[in-house]
Amino acid sequence: MLSPDTSLTNTKTSWWRRPAGGREVLGVAFPLVVATLSWTVMTFVDRMFLNRVSNTAMSAAFSSAVIWYAVFCLPMGICGYVNTFVSQYNGNGQPERIGPSVWQGVWIALFVTPLAVAMIPLAPWVFSWTLHSPESTQLEIVYFQILCAGAPAFLIATALSAFYSGRGKTWVVMVVDASVTCVNLVLDYLWIFGYAGFPEMGIAGAGWATVTALWLKAIIYFVLIMQRKYRLPFHTWTGMRFDRTLFGRLLYFGGPSGMQMLLEILGFTVFVVLIGRVGPMEAAATTLAFSVATMAFMPISGFGIGVSILVGQHLGENRDDLAAQATWTALHISLAYMVLLSTLYLLTPDLFLHGFFAGHGDVAEQETLRGMAIHLLQIVAAYNVMDATYIIFVSALKGAGDTRFVMIASLIMGFFLAILSWLTIDVWNLSIYGCWMAVTAWVCAMGVIFLLRFLGGKWRSMRVIEQHEITRPDRASSADTPSKKVLPLF
Repeated sequence: MLSPDTSLTNTKTSWWRRPAGGREVLGVAFPLVVATLSWTVMTFVDRMFLNRVSNTAMSAAFSSAVIWYAVFCLPMGICGYVNTFVSQYNGNGQPERIGPSVWQGVWIALFVTPLAVAMIPLAPWVFSWTLHSPESTQLEIVYFQILCAGAPAFLIATALSAFYSGRGKTWVVMVVDASVTCVNLVLDYLWIFGYAGFPEMGIAGAGWATVTALWLKAIIYFVLIMQRKYRLPFHTWTGMRFDRTLFGRLLYFGGPSGMQMLLEILGFTVFVVLIGRVGPMEAAATTLAFSVATMAFMPISGFGIGVSILVGQHLGENRDDLAAQATWTALHISLAYMVLLSTLYLLTPDLFLHGFFAGHGDVAEQETLRGMAIHLLQIVAAYNVMDATYIIFVSALKGAGDTRFVMIASLIMGFFLAILSWLTIDVWNLSIYGCWMAVTAWVCAMGVIFLLRFLGGKWRSMRVIEQHEITRPDRASSADTPSKKVLPLF
């Protein structure tokens, strides 16, 4: 049988309608893009509000959130890897294994809860190492301690949402995340500035708004997956028990995936902390640039999650050709989006920065900050395309189970980013633009590394689920319980 790659014509219609083409990829990935954009909008508005309190509050929230994410990104990566298990079981026609897989991710969250509690009193010690100003350090500590209260909910919601996203029901994730984001934004406005009878809490209000939204999201997903129609076919009730074998497999494959995220965020955290030592203006400009840059890479992260799901589903069907096709289709869409955003960063930067400077603060200081942020956005525009390349291909490899290579490459490159950041700031004493060029070099290198690994093709034979006869779902059916066709694996 001809593979889809060789049987297609070059018409726009075939690109859209072919297996693993534009329609399938966007059908799965677009709701995830909206979901990730909702988080992006939430953090963007959050920092915009805090900038109206003070530049220091905005920078403190950013650096504190980065360190918080670094502490919990390892278990978050494992919980997020439930997506791969669900997608491969779904493609393999084993719905009864989906519920237990999801609950093993919840067990990860429960085991990490003591860490979240322990980090609250440890926060002053952690932030003493940043050597930031006393005012900034105090705000960072407050924000970090509050966010720790939401860490278990963050992990639980990540695992539970995989029940829908891993099966391709990504519109549910979109609706839940967008709804929770709206709640967060309303609470931000009320609690940061003290409206509707609430006290003015500043950065603490922003933190508690986020925590409230995270717990609300976890509760919503729990209620949804416990519906009667899911309990029997997907074992969402009986699968709650701890499954040592499945839990161990999740750790085996998801652990390196989480470690990859940890290593990258550690390198990025070192960069942010070191920039904070250069000066408050440089720290504020970096916060602004990264806040705007999330408008570019967070939607691509949504496409990355979609790629992981589609690769997992097609490999579960034993169709590595369609897994590759879906990856390339997602890359084409992502590159088009990145080119558009990069062009806007270069031509209309104030379109993204205006909300941070609208009618407040010292005029001369704000103009200096604006000019610095515009130059940083020009650097972001330079690496956006390679950032998309990196996100799509690393997501495809993780969807197949090639997490060991991903971890090793991230270990080497994360160390490279940390060392390069230290050299540019503490040794070579380069300007903020030189420091940002170090990030650009790292992003480009990561894109090339994972592109070459994908082209190597070892991922095509990898699976994270049990290897036996394939029970392929009938894709023409829209029912939650898939019909089955038994096909031999070999």
